[in-house]
Amino acid sequence: MNTKHYPTISNKQLIQIMTLLGIGLSVLLAIYIKTNPHLFSVNGSFTRFLKDIGFWGPIGFILIQIIQVIYPVIPGGLTCVIGHALFGPLYGFLYNVTGIFIGSVLAFLLARRYGEHFVKAFVSDETYDKYITYLDKGHYFDYFLATAFILPGFPDDFLCMVAGLSKMSLKKFTFITLLSKPATLYLYTYIAFEGIQLIDKVVF
Repeated sequence: MNTKHYPTISNKQLIQIMTLLGIGLSVLLAIYIKTNPHLFSVNGSFTRFLKDIGFWGPIGFILIQIIQVIYPVIPGGLTCVIGHALFGPLYGFLYNVTGIFIGSVLAFLLARRYGEHFVKAFVSDETYDKYITYLDKGHYFDYFLATAFILPGFPDDFLCMVAGLSKMSLKKFTFITLLSKPATLYLYTYIAFEGIQLIDKVVF
């Protein structure tokens, strides 16, 4: 009796598909917001919705930030700018930092618990091999991690998982994260937000 073997989707492929869908949804959301400019205004419908649900609004946003660190369906830079626009510079910053910090710690702990197979599911083999070599450089990895959190262009969320594979303690990881991420997160979010505002005025 012949048994048919159907192709299966690996965890990595599933995550990549979900990420592409998330980016597509983000683009559609951006288009929808552009065609409905008052949706996220100060007294827009979404702002009123957040006021109606009280403290659940910030809680829901923080949960989104936690999820996007561990499961990158929506680009983190986009959610940070949305938080800045919806809640203002101060509260948006606090909610962004809270969600991203919790998500970073969870990513670290999940990688430590489930190992390299878990981490490899989120990136290509090339990316994994590129950054995993830093674990062989001892304390240099500590400085590299702090630098990567400060400078743009590094896969911060993935590096949280790489740190979970290292011998770094949770206490040290927490210290590095709190020392390096908040200030740069605010700076890059502010620059991105102002850049979007400038482009909107010039182009539209």
